[in-house]
Amino acid sequence: MYRISLFIAVFFVAISLSKCDIATNNIDVDITKPAFEKLSSYHFFVGKMNLLIPTKDLIPYEIISPLFTDYAHKLRFVYVPKGKVVPYNDNDVLAFPIGSCLVKNFYYQNDERDSTKGRKIVETRILIHKKEGWDALAYIWNDEQTEAFLKIGGGDKFVKWIDQEGKNRSVNYSIPNKNQCKGCHWNREEMTPIGPKVRNLNFDYLYPDGHKRNQLDKWATLGILKKLSCPATSPMSAKWDDSSTGTIQDRALAYLDNNCGHCHREEGPAATSGLILTTLERNPTKLGIFKTPIAAGIGSVGALYDIVPGKPDSSILYLRMNSIHPGIMMPELGRHLIHQEGVELIRNWILSMDKNQPLVFHDE
Repeated sequence: MYRISLFIAVFFVAISLSKCDIATNNIDVDITKPAFEKLSSYHFFVGKMNLLIPTKDLIPYEIISPLFTDYAHKLRFVYVPKGKVVPYNDNDVLAFPIGSCLVKNFYYQNDERDSTKGRKIVETRILIHKKEGWDALAYIWNDEQTEAFLKIGGGDKFVKWIDQEGKNRSVNYSIPNKNQCKGCHWNREEMTPIGPKVRNLNFDYLYPDGHKRNQLDKWATLGILKKLSCPATSPMSAKWDDSSTGTIQDRALAYLDNNCGHCHREEGPAATSGLILTTLERNPTKLGIFKTPIAAGIGSVGALYDIVPGKPDSSILYLRMNSIHPGIMMPELGRHLIHQEGVELIRNWILSMDKNQPLVFHDE
C-alpha cells in the first residue's frame, strides 16, 4: 500500500505543478521511425521524469501475480492510440492494435520499510506494436534519475536496498538485450506481450485519482477494451501471495503461469520440454507430476521427475527454482536471486499433494 500511496501523492503534486503540461503534452509514438534515444522523447510522463507521472493517455495497470525480477518493483502503463480498441478474449494475451505501447518501469525502494527515503529506477522497458510486429526496447536510467537512454545491447546496474526486515540487500541487476527479450516474449514465431491477459487484469486497482476500480471495467469505460463479458463472468487468476484468492494449488499455478508459462506453454520456446506450466493446463503429466525430464545432465539435478507429490526435494521443478547455478536455475533469464517467498509457495504446494490424487481442479 505504501507504494500506491506514494504514487497517488506524487500524482497530485504533478497535477498542481504541471496542469499546462498535461493539457498539451501528447504521447509521441511514430511506428514508422527509429526508436528515440531518450525515454523523455516519447512524452509518456509529465513533470519530473523520475516521478513517472503518466500523461492522460497513458493508463496505469497491474498484474495480479507478476513476474519476479530480483525483487524489483514495477510500474506498468499501457497506451492505445485514439480510436483503436483491444478485442476481448478469455484466454490468451490481449491483441493490442498497431501503435499501442506497453511501458514497464523497474525500480527499487531505498528502504522497503519507509518509502519516503526514495527509490532508484533502474530501467524502463517498452513494447511498441509496429506493422511488422512488436519491438522491444530497453532504456537504462542515469544515476541522477533525470533520464533513461536506449541500450539495444542491454547492460548491468549494481543496486542495493534495505528489505522489510532491515537487512542490506544488493544485486547486479541485468537489463536484457533484444535477443534475450525474445527468449521470453517469443510465441508462435513472433514477439508478443506476456502479462496483459484478462485473468491477470480482472481485479480492483487503485488509480491515481484515488478511486478503486476493476481494471477491465476501467479499460472498457475508457474505450480501449471491447468487453464482451463482465468481470464477474471473466476468468480471474489467484494472487500468489494472498490465500484469500484461492487454494494453494490455485496460487501455485498462478505463480508458475506468470513466471514460467510464457516459455512453458504449447506455443512457447520451452514447449519441447513437454512441461506446460499454465493455469489452463489440466494434464497432470504436462504439469510435471511424475514426468521425466526431456534433457538429462546437470539440469535434472539428479532427480527423476519434475514433480514428486509430497517430496519437493526430489522434484526437479522445485530444485531448479531454488538454485542460482547458471546451468540449473529456472527461470534462466531475468533473475540472479532466488525468490524465497515464491519458491516456498511451490515447496508447500508439492508438500500438500497426495500421490494418488495430486491435482484437483474445482472448475471441471
